[in-house]
Amino acid sequence: MRARRVRGAGAAAVLALALAAGCTATTGTTGQDGGGRRTTAPARNVLTGEPGQAGRVLAVKVDNVAAARPQTGLNDADLVYAIEVEGGLSRLMAVFDDRHLPSVVGPVRSARETDLQLLAEYDHPALAFSGAQSKLLPVLQGSRAIVARTGTRAFFRSSDRPAPHNEYLRPAGLTAGAGPAKDIGLRFSSAVPAGGTARASASAAMPAARFAFTWTGTHYRVAMDGTGSPWTADNVIVQHVQVKQSQYHSRTGFVPFSQTVGNGSATLLRNGRSYPLRWSRPSPADGTTYTADGHPAQLHPGRTWIVLTPS
Repeated sequence: MRARRVRGAGAAAVLALALAAGCTATTGTTGQDGGGRRTTAPARNVLTGEPGQAGRVLAVKVDNVAAARPQTGLNDADLVYAIEVEGGLSRLMAVFDDRHLPSVVGPVRSARETDLQLLAEYDHPALAFSGAQSKLLPVLQGSRAIVARTGTRAFFRSSDRPAPHNEYLRPAGLTAGAGPAKDIGLRFSSAVPAGGTARASASAAMPAARFAFTWTGTHYRVAMDGTGSPWTADNVIVQHVQVKQSQYHSRTGFVPFSQTVGNGSATLLRNGRSYPLRWSRPSPADGTTYTADGHPAQLHPGRTWIVLTPS
C-alpha cells in the first residue's frame, strides 16, 4: 500500500465503507440523505479511486533492463505501464499526480511514438524523458497533447551505475502548464466483483521481457525477467494490443508501436482473482473502457500496472 493511504484499523474500516460503492469523481458530489439534508461525497482520485482529488499529471519514461534495477519511485505512481521497445525489451511509463510525487524517479530513458498516443487520453500531461529519435523529438516538443520535459536541470546523473542507466529526475515543479488528472475510463470498488477465477500468480510476456505478479493477500508483488522487485500493485491489467512498426524508424532495427486505440482482450488481476476483459478506445481523445461480461470492470482502489502485450 502507498504511504499516503489511511492507516490504522479504525481508519481502514471507515475507508472500506466509503469505497464500497466505488467512485471516480475528482470533486465531491452533492446529494440528499434520507431526511432531505444535503450531503457531499468525498473527492476521489480518478486514477486510483482513493480518497482525495488528484493533481496535475506527470508521466516519466523509466528504464527496465537488468542494469537499471531496482528503479526509484515506482511505488508512488498512480499507474505504471509496461511497453515493448526495440529488441522485444520493455520500458516503463510511471504516471504520477503532482500531489503525490516522490523526490526522485528513474532511471529515465527515451520516449517512443507509443507514449504520444497513450497519453492523448490524459488532459495535456507532462512527459519526462531523456531523449527521442531525431524525427520524433521535435514532434514531442511541439505536441499539443503533452508538455515535453527533457534536458532540464531537473535531470541528473548518479554514480552508482553506468550510463545510460544512471539518469534520474527530480519531478517537483515539472507539471507547470500540464492539465489536471481526468477520467481515463477506470472504475473502482473495494468490493470484490463476482465471478472470476482464483489465481495466486500470473505472468505476461513480450518477445524479450517477462513479468510475473504474485498475490500476497494484500497486494501483488512484481517480478521482471525472473527477478523479484520492491514494486507492488493493487491491480494488474494485461492488455493485448496490436504492435506494428513505428513511423519513426531506427537504424538498429524494428521500433515497436503498441496501438492503444482500438479494441481487444485483456485480463484483470485483483484480490487474488483473474477476470477476462474486453478493452475499447475508439479514438486518441477517448479514455479506455474495460468491461467484464459487458459491464464496467471494477478495480480495487490503489495502484494499477498495465502491461501492453502483443496480441
